[in-house]
Amino acid sequence: MSLNQLLVPTFVQMLNCLSAWLEKAQVAGGDDADVLLSARLAPDMYPLSTQIRFACVQAQEAIYRLKGEDFPAALGELLDEGRNGAEHPGSIADAKGRIAQTVALLEALGPDALDVAAGTMIAHALPNEMILDLTAEQYARDWSLSQFYFHLMTAYAILRGNGVELGKADYVAHLFPYFRPGTMPTG
Repeated sequence: MSLNQLLVPTFVQMLNCLSAWLEKAQVAGGDDADVLLSARLAPDMYPLSTQIRFACVQAQEAIYRLKGEDFPAALGELLDEGRNGAEHPGSIADAKGRIAQTVALLEALGPDALDVAAGTMIAHALPNEMILDLTAEQYARDWSLSQFYFHLMTAYAILRGNGVELGKADYVAHLFPYFRPGTMPTG
């Protein structure tokens, strides 16, 4: 399986799930739903608004790192929005818009856009002057996917913990087409 075949469908399907979770929150919460964007799992963690933005950042960062391109200004702006999410959470409509933009970016990629030569090295600078030296494969597996899922599942937990009726079916909705006819549970 190529990096493109692994990352793009994973990011797209899970970002679409995240958008659907926000839709459920919006329907259930009505005019008060946007308040959820300030909710946190713990006082020292980022709020929901940041978790959503950072999930989008992780998917977009992977595109540019694997293509060996500089980050566009819009990605830096999204990262800054995430860092400041507690002060400026925005609305659920804004969050769904950012998710849709990220999905559109992913879906516009060619079928081998992220497929780099085996062993291609990626230097990933972190705050505090730390630098990770990873192969493209290690970057995809050990950084990109794990960071993406961290923010995605933190968003799920915040929503679930604040009364949004989410369950396993909401997390694995992308698997429904694979059910053998007549074997999918009803109700």
